[in-house]
Amino acid sequence: MVQFNLPSDSRVEKGAAHAAPEGAKRVRRFNIYRYDPDGDANPRLDSFEIDLAKCGPMVLDVLIKIKNEIDSTLAFRRSCREGVCGSCAFNIDGLNTLACTKAITGIEGDVNIYPLPHLPVIKDLVCDLSTPYAQYASITPWMRTVSPAPPDHERPQSLEEREELDGLWECVLCFCCSTSCPSYWWNGERGYLGPAVLLQAYRWIADSRDEYAGERLDNIEDPFRLYRCHTIMNCTATCPKGLNPALAIAEIKRLMMHRL
Repeated sequence: MVQFNLPSDSRVEKGAAHAAPEGAKRVRRFNIYRYDPDGDANPRLDSFEIDLAKCGPMVLDVLIKIKNEIDSTLAFRRSCREGVCGSCAFNIDGLNTLACTKAITGIEGDVNIYPLPHLPVIKDLVCDLSTPYAQYASITPWMRTVSPAPPDHERPQSLEEREELDGLWECVLCFCCSTSCPSYWWNGERGYLGPAVLLQAYRWIADSRDEYAGERLDNIEDPFRLYRCHTIMNCTATCPKGLNPALAIAEIKRLMMHRL
């Protein structure tokens, strides 16, 4: 497995250590990033020894067990537990992924859990997603049409046209890809939309029912909004849904070339 993007911060201090209960049989240590900007001078790593014999198989199961039984102050997002909401995206074992679908057995040694990198931390594993959400809203992520809808049925689409959306609609907006992209780290606040939002932009450009493809391309044809992608491929390597944002970006660039 390719590992990258493990957050490094010289300010991170050694935090509290929580030992496994006496008699624990399958003990694993989980090192978790803790930081409250309102009260902590520096971040720290707290360690928790967990008996996996009394815990579910996924990393999210461990986080829930820690919050419920050991330290109720631990902050993290989670919702569906099925890999479809994108809430529990963290940097786990050096890779951005979803905690609810990340099996503990696939990780060797201590399990290191950090927030998604290069985003402001609200508390512990909770990041501020205001910027990527605003970028997502900027692409008008809904079907836009000029012609009136058929009065007695939905807008038709052939099987071949529908297949064009496979690999796009499955995105859960976890932003694992964008926060693994060095170009987004450097240029996100300067306008680069990043792989997650550009994949979503192409999802609507490729939809045969949408009638604003030209306007959508105009919206993202900009030196920063689109062309800061340098095909580093971290986005595709880290996507927990197995999607290929780099390919979607390449398809947008191809459409731009055909407009010349």
